[in-house]
Amino acid sequence: MKLKILVGTMTSTADDVAQAIQMDCADLVDEIEVCLMDGLDISAFDEDALYLICSSTYGSGDVPDNAYELYDSLDTAPRYLGHVRYGVIALGDSGYAQTFCFGGKKFDQRLSDLGARRIGEVWCHDASEGTMAEAEGAAWCREWLQLALRPAGAPA
Repeated sequence: MKLKILVGTMTSTADDVAQAIQMDCADLVDEIEVCLMDGLDISAFDEDALYLICSSTYGSGDVPDNAYELYDSLDTAPRYLGHVRYGVIALGDSGYAQTFCFGGKKFDQRLSDLGARRIGEVWCHDASEGTMAEAEGAAWCREWLQLALRPAGAPA
């Protein structure tokens, strides 16, 4: 199985998290591709892969600039994404409580609306806690991948 990590970032923190996952989780999947969202659209979900959205939050709870085209295409060129299985890493700062982790949460909502199936819960990292998003994200992803790669019908 291939894991395709789609990265939305302004300051490269989400990319750093994705790179840490690529290094730390390589033993769990056949291939891990880290792909910045720059220039992507809904066709990014055409591949037979397990998807991980890794997105920071920008401005007033927006997706990062490099993610806007992909995010917008989920609304302007919608199609059924029932074949897509995905997870979400949302990065934010709880100091902005009204919009905490909205970048990732917005992707989750749009993908869900199009029939994609989220595996597990959205994982939110709070920058104000002073913890390393890279280490925590990789640890979360190891657990998430074990859930995502479990055969259908296998006990939890």
